[in-house]
Amino acid sequence: MPTYSYTALKNNKNVVRGKIDAGNEKEARNSIRKMGLLPTKITEEGLGAKSKKAGANKAAKKGKFKSMSLKHKIDLTSTLQILTATGIPIIETLVFLENNADAKIIRETATELKAQIIAGSTLAETLERHRHVFGRVFCGLVKAGEDSGELDRTLERMLELLKKQDVTKAKVTGALVYPVFVIILAILIVLVLLMFVFPKFEEMFENLGRELPIYTRICIDSGKALAEYWYVLILVIFGIIFSIWKLFTTEVTRKYIDRIALRIFLVKDLVTFANFSNFTSVMQVAYDAGIPIIDCLYLSNLTIENVVLRESILSAASKVQQGTHLSVALRSTGVVPGMMLFMMATGEQTGRLGEMLQHTTRFIDNKLDGIIDTFTKLIEPFMMVIIGGIVLFMALALYMPLFGSYGA
Repeated sequence: MPTYSYTALKNNKNVVRGKIDAGNEKEARNSIRKMGLLPTKITEEGLGAKSKKAGANKAAKKGKFKSMSLKHKIDLTSTLQILTATGIPIIETLVFLENNADAKIIRETATELKAQIIAGSTLAETLERHRHVFGRVFCGLVKAGEDSGELDRTLERMLELLKKQDVTKAKVTGALVYPVFVIILAILIVLVLLMFVFPKFEEMFENLGRELPIYTRICIDSGKALAEYWYVLILVIFGIIFSIWKLFTTEVTRKYIDRIALRIFLVKDLVTFANFSNFTSVMQVAYDAGIPIIDCLYLSNLTIENVVLRESILSAASKVQQGTHLSVALRSTGVVPGMMLFMMATGEQTGRLGEMLQHTTRFIDNKLDGIIDTFTKLIEPFMMVIIGGIVLFMALALYMPLFGSYGA
């Protein structure tokens, strides 16, 4: 009778490892469950490392994980956290999601996760195979939770982190949507006036028998050109959109744009605190989960979207790896907010880094809220001036010839 090595969870928390004799893997799994344990990995003795993950790899190839939105990740993590916290085994939790989740993508994901865990993988190993979907931060924290036997607590922290990222994203997006909307509105107003309003006044202007102001002539000629070559306008619009997309996706130009963003008044603070809001949140969760500080840095750095800030943190991480204190290494970058450095240094000196990271996260979040409020209050009148200026220019171009004729 073959012998199987197994890894299991006791009370859905403590990791238990052992060996059991059984006729096959299915019998071994059933025997382990009768012991009150949740088997997460079963390997037949003597088959070697190759066969160790064969079943899981086979299950992984049967289905391909689809991309999940942040909202869906929150829903998935929320259910996992609630059910595992009550002591329900992970397999049963996934079965529940498979049958009851509202979103199809969550049901499909639960099905694939369940198949690979039954085949012998742990939850962390299964997620790691699809980290392009879940992200390295998610996978790293789940692995830390499994290794420490505190998966339910780690999932709770992960849920809080995902919700916070969603809120932060909504705040920053909301602050940027307004100016973009105003700019698009201004462009539409100009196009409508040039293509439909000015042509109707052209014949009237010609009957006046007076030379038109230069800005009126520019508007009339522009309207004619747009009406005749409208397809060129469409090509130009698509060209602009494509160029902007390339600018933000090409490494060299993206880095240049990110560097400029860190030099613009108020935008610098918005970008810096928005990035470090996620950074400190992940670092706090990772540190509390028992992940080494250097790995905490690397995991947290994955949430930073600004290329310049990300490279600066990588430089600091290499110094920490060489023995430099965390706060000293971060200070050397010149991009980390001063209060954040002070609080981290205090945490290192007092041996309460985890607690100070929590305070740092709150400080960053409050600061970000203030910056977004200020940004919104300043941008609104600025956008109104732009809209007003455009409307005034078009009105002058339209009515100045008429006023001139009355004056004559």
